[in-house]
Amino acid sequence: MRVAAIYDIHGNLPALEAVLEDVRQDTVDLLVVGGDVLPGPMPGETIDRLQDIGISATFIQGNGDREVLAVLAGIESAAVPESYRPVMAWVAHQLRPDQVQWLESWLPNVTIDVTGLGEVLFCHATPRSDAELFTRLTPEDQLRSAFAGLTTSAVVCGHTHMQFERRIGDVCVLNAGSVGMPFGAPGAYWLVLGPTNAQFRHTAYDLSAAAARIRATDYPQAAEFAANNVLNPPPEERMLQAFTRASRR
Repeated sequence: MRVAAIYDIHGNLPALEAVLEDVRQDTVDLLVVGGDVLPGPMPGETIDRLQDIGISATFIQGNGDREVLAVLAGIESAAVPESYRPVMAWVAHQLRPDQVQWLESWLPNVTIDVTGLGEVLFCHATPRSDAELFTRLTPEDQLRSAFAGLTTSAVVCGHTHMQFERRIGDVCVLNAGSVGMPFGAPGAYWLVLGPTNAQFRHTAYDLSAAAARIRATDYPQAAEFAANNVLNPPPEERMLQAFTRASRR
């Protein structure tokens, strides 16, 4: 079993399309979509693309997906900043009922036997939470409880949009990075596991064309997304320091 993991697409359909082309060329047996397909500028179109993916796939729900579903359920989440709630409402109301039903069916995590690596747990953030922050610099003693009691050899996560590999206790932890909202060099980041190791991947795509497609949507923050998440993402070092500080609170 050879597995590709893609995380944090955030409605960036052009980035997803480019990664799927690379995934097909990699001849994987299974694709894990690790959550936070939403929110983002092309939500309905992105879900349509995943529903017609043409690859054996399993889907995990991320905190962003969960918060979009909460909007549709009439729940006002304290985790969503008030300034961002109109954006979440716009995203939620782009979805058809069948798309919502499919999103609701996604699991919080999955365990897969990967050839050469053994059982691997795929979750969005940590095994116990879809929103818990940690980075490659977060002290291990803060994270032991989040990864305690696991019987898997490795954990694959996303959520903080930066690729890394580290050990927490006896567990190898890999962050797949972000397809649609990377930090650092522009492009789309993902991960392949098996048959004997894990390989971090980066897919380049036509950023100018992607930005134009995003700006042409009705997404309330289309121009900002195109500029700050596609053409000129935030520097990884800046976000690494910010997220590490946040993980210590």
